[in-house]
Amino acid sequence: MAFPLLTPRVNNNDDVVRLTKLWVEKGASIRLGLPVADIETDKSVFTIEAEQEGYLLGFMAKEGDTIAVGSILAWLGSDPGEAIPSAAASSNGSRQSTSDVSLKAALLLAQYGLKASEIPRQGERLTAGDVESYVQSRGLEPRAASSSRSSVGEAQKRRQTPPAPGQRVKLTPEQRGMLKTVEWQQQEAVAAYVEISYNPTPWETFARDFQKLNKMLVSPLVSLMAWRLVQLAKEHPEINATLSDGEKYVYDHVNLGFTVQAGERLYVVVLQDAEKLNQLDFVKRLGELQRSATNNSLRPDETSGATIALSSMARWPVTRHVPILVPHTALMIAHTASVAGAATLGATYDHRVLGGADTVRVLQAMSRAEGMA
Repeated sequence: MAFPLLTPRVNNNDDVVRLTKLWVEKGASIRLGLPVADIETDKSVFTIEAEQEGYLLGFMAKEGDTIAVGSILAWLGSDPGEAIPSAAASSNGSRQSTSDVSLKAALLLAQYGLKASEIPRQGERLTAGDVESYVQSRGLEPRAASSSRSSVGEAQKRRQTPPAPGQRVKLTPEQRGMLKTVEWQQQEAVAAYVEISYNPTPWETFARDFQKLNKMLVSPLVSLMAWRLVQLAKEHPEINATLSDGEKYVYDHVNLGFTVQAGERLYVVVLQDAEKLNQLDFVKRLGELQRSATNNSLRPDETSGATIALSSMARWPVTRHVPILVPHTALMIAHTASVAGAATLGATYDHRVLGGADTVRVLQAMSRAEGMA
């Protein structure tokens, strides 16, 4: 079923905005919260994010166009081959949902998982008061307890004025993704960190033999350790989880997030359904994702949806680092360089989901190159 993505009201006095950037292409897989497009007013630039998961069926305007607030910016659907509704169906069946929606009302709709068409309105424009009245009359709760605080906090940050003169520089998609990651850990997770020392020699020996056997040019050490993490998540699903609406949410599949520094860009590439791959195919597929990151040719589904993650800074070489959790994950392993026959494995974890002892057991299992052959 197709559903519209509406153009929100950024400033109360602006009835039209300019579409400045389209971040995704037709047919792309869309994740909740993924940047879809940028719109611009006389005073600010606002990034429109996906309010539901699905596929982008198409935009209703192109970059540089002036579009009306409340108009349909794009259509999303559950199938990439789904047709965009006809103009008649759009105007008749979505008349109320495509009318003017204030920015604050749009934030509240996303917070409670509602659609504009569900809410009775007092005037032509759907306001935050309309949404709040509807929510209160039905005793609805936000999707997550901290969503309201997060939305308010983000809005406050956008309004903050720096203390000294300077120039505003637009964030790149990668920088915007990092901002969202940092804010998620700051506002949602209860992040903690533990680390252990281990002997890296068995791992290095295994990786060297694996490289020689499969005639690889680059050491597969970190990729093999990532494969080991996926196997642990497969054996112990409780570490492949997050918190949702006050309950532990265990994922059905293991989508591995893996940090890649490509020039000035930092990516978290995501290997979907990683538990289905054997050791060699996993290493090859992860290598392909790293090359795509270097070429800046990653698809949206290759940078979103991680359920567990690993970060390595051994190439620099760094002997200790504390990574930031990928949103909606509970565990990220930190791999470091070895020095004089000793090395460190660390883990940032969401203490709402995992305990310290559970995390240490994962690190201990990771440190042993057992069951890899």
